[in-house]
Amino acid sequence: MSRLNANLILILVALIWGSAFVAQSIGMAHIGPMTFTGVRFLIGALVVAPVMGWEWRQLRVNAKPLKGIDGLKIAGLGSLLLLGAAMQQIGIVSTTVTNAGFLTALYVPMVPLLSWLLLRQRPHWSAWPGALACLGDAYLLSGVRSLSFVSGDAWVIASTLPWALHVLLIGRVADRLSAPFLVAGGQFLVCGVVASGLALAYEPITHESLNAAIWPLLYTGVLSVGVAFTLQVVAQRFAQATDAAIFLSAETLFAALFGYLMMDERLNAAGVAGCGLILLSMLSVQLLPLLPVLYRRASAKRALQSGVSSD
Repeated sequence: MSRLNANLILILVALIWGSAFVAQSIGMAHIGPMTFTGVRFLIGALVVAPVMGWEWRQLRVNAKPLKGIDGLKIAGLGSLLLLGAAMQQIGIVSTTVTNAGFLTALYVPMVPLLSWLLLRQRPHWSAWPGALACLGDAYLLSGVRSLSFVSGDAWVIASTLPWALHVLLIGRVADRLSAPFLVAGGQFLVCGVVASGLALAYEPITHESLNAAIWPLLYTGVLSVGVAFTLQVVAQRFAQATDAAIFLSAETLFAALFGYLMMDERLNAAGVAGCGLILLSMLSVQLLPLLPVLYRRASAKRALQSGVSSD
């Protein structure tokens, strides 16, 4: 898969995730955050279960079965997924869809920083202005309403660290194991089981409440988890983690769009400027690395033409 195709898939993932903020907000009117997180990730695991079984058989046929350490890596990814999803879901209870979508973008500048600190990988210089543009976007939106560390905004901000670590590590694990579907479904299962256990222990769950939230659960379970998170795993085998974070941050644009269309939420001038920064950062991270290549090609063409003219 080419880098361009991987980035296009990540934009599709961002579109699905952005629309899911609305479903998450609606679903939270009926059930608790851990119940919502647990059920939707278990639904996502069921969605990818058939391809997980196929991939498991292929690995055994090729004499490359997963080892115990591989299971621990998948469990670690599932734990990061649980932390990020649960804290975000708790935050959505008391913040707007637009704020939740934009504040989640705070994980974007963390990814190149963590890549440099933890993995000793220095991203292309264009990733830094792109990541800072996403940070500026979140700052502009935060000016719409005051942030408090006892509010839903604080929970969403806290979720950005596990999200950043997840984006940083997911592609590396899936690529090394050559098992993107097992990695995706395995982390869904870990997240769903643990979240459901916490929900049973601490949240009231009734048949009526689950039935009232069934459509948001199905939408987020099938599309946001089963389809989008799986596509993320596949695409990040071929995309740099920093690039992936910037493209996935487009979910903030789509969250604002769907918040406007379905929940009558409005952006002021600062929010619109933030949208522009997101678009600018996506274009820069895609196009700026190509400039040296285009320059070398142009120089080679001029040298060739000069040689022909001298003859």
